[in-house]
Amino acid sequence: MLGHVVLEVREAQVPLLSVMILGGCTAKLARVLRVGSLDAGLGPTALFPLRLRRPVAIVTCAVEFSCAIGLIVTAGRLGRGEVANSVRLVTSLLFLVATCALLELRTSRPDAGCGCFGDFSTTPVSRRTLTRSAFFAAAALATIGLPPLQAPHPSLDAARLLGIFAVEFLVIAALSPEVGEALVRLGYTEPCELRRLPAVRTLTALRRSGQWRRRSGLITSELPADMWRELCWRYVVFPARLGDREAEIVFAVYLRPHRPVIHTALVDSETGDVLPWPATAGRRLPHWLLVSGHALGLRRPFRPRRASRARPARPAAPRPGNRLPAPRWPQVPAGLLAAPTDPGRGIPALRMDSPSHPDPNSAPPPRAPRDDMPFSRDL
Repeated sequence: MLGHVVLEVREAQVPLLSVMILGGCTAKLARVLRVGSLDAGLGPTALFPLRLRRPVAIVTCAVEFSCAIGLIVTAGRLGRGEVANSVRLVTSLLFLVATCALLELRTSRPDAGCGCFGDFSTTPVSRRTLTRSAFFAAAALATIGLPPLQAPHPSLDAARLLGIFAVEFLVIAALSPEVGEALVRLGYTEPCELRRLPAVRTLTALRRSGQWRRRSGLITSELPADMWRELCWRYVVFPARLGDREAEIVFAVYLRPHRPVIHTALVDSETGDVLPWPATAGRRLPHWLLVSGHALGLRRPFRPRRASRARPARPAAPRPGNRLPAPRWPQVPAGLLAAPTDPGRGIPALRMDSPSHPDPNSAPPPRAPRDDMPFSRDL
């Protein structure tokens, strides 16, 4: 009986470890998407130099995700042999290395969090955090050598398995400072004046906004010239040029996590006066579009055509009762050739009048050369 209970406890560690590792990966990914950068050190990555934090964070997340997927795949029919044992051994080594890294982090950076669950793990590393990491390492070691998992029978076995999960989740919650942080965030909303929002996230939201796309045609630098915060707003200043005048564009970004409100103003860099927006202050064209225009041999950078203006309406047709007089064809002297006709191009033919008393014995008048015609066929 005791051996059967121990076997069930060992089998319960496989789905438990998979859920915890995937939860940590999801929380870290949510933090990266929210901040928009991996440069900020959080957890053991703070022990590395700035140039190595990004690759270390990427490799760590990839190893964690691979271990979680490997535990799920090898839990069934593939759960016997060297493949399953290798995946579980790598998982246990991952938690052992994490425990040693947290010990070093606690010694060198006492104010840094473990970063196990993204922004929720901002509390400094304590004994509870170290104990939880060691507990996961022991749970991963306990899964080595297990046979393939089978679905429990819907009876006492299922109830016993649910009881094991409940007890383990209670133990993990007691060892996790993230639970208290999550409860605080659910029950409390800090005012915007005290809201902590990284500057990197503000710049990311600004570059994705419609205000940036409309005003980027005047901006002359990719980096802001100045940036500061006042209560619920963060102001970002970019150098700009309005004709021959040096100017600055000031963006006021509201400190909100998603879709912040953004206001803009164009200011003279010397006098500080607010300038009106020019009518042609459109968005900057992409680089590939400009290169394509030069490659096609265009003198100026290729720009999309604007919508053509509406043409004036044609005059209404005359009514049947008001007929216009018939046009009179111009008369030309006899012997002069008229211009070649071309009905498709709108060149009317000129009528030629013959002399009043032609002499049948006289020779016909000479024709004018083809080049002396008054009009050209190319019209």
